[in-house]
Amino acid sequence: MNILLDTHIVIWFITNDDKLSRKIKDLIEDSKNKCFVSIASYWELSIKYAQGRLNLNSTIEEIFNIIEKSGFVILPITLNHIIQLSKLEHFHNDPFDRLMISQSIIEKLHLVSNDNYFPAYKVKLIK
Repeated sequence: MNILLDTHIVIWFITNDDKLSRKIKDLIEDSKNKCFVSIASYWELSIKYAQGRLNLNSTIEEIFNIIEKSGFVILPITLNHIIQLSKLEHFHNDPFDRLMISQSIIEKLHLVSNDNYFPAYKVKLIK
């Protein structure tokens, strides 16, 4: 299965946070699954880091390296993702989440997130 990880799922995974369910951890660690991280997540992490809202004992470069070493594939933003974004209803205003929703629709990816707004969209959601 091909899955796109929401930003908070990536952080919970690399920090071994108890908020990450065993089910999701097993899904991510299953070698049969290909896990994607949107470049939008890197952008979001960079902004939160610069604002002091990421409480990790690492530099942003170290965080990115840890994510990369986890074997996740970076999903770039394409024009088709942006076109899909323009068609989304406004159930949710977070631009990063909306972009990941668009990416999951276009790329036919299962989206892993605990976000309460995601079920309003036509995505294959895994909670």
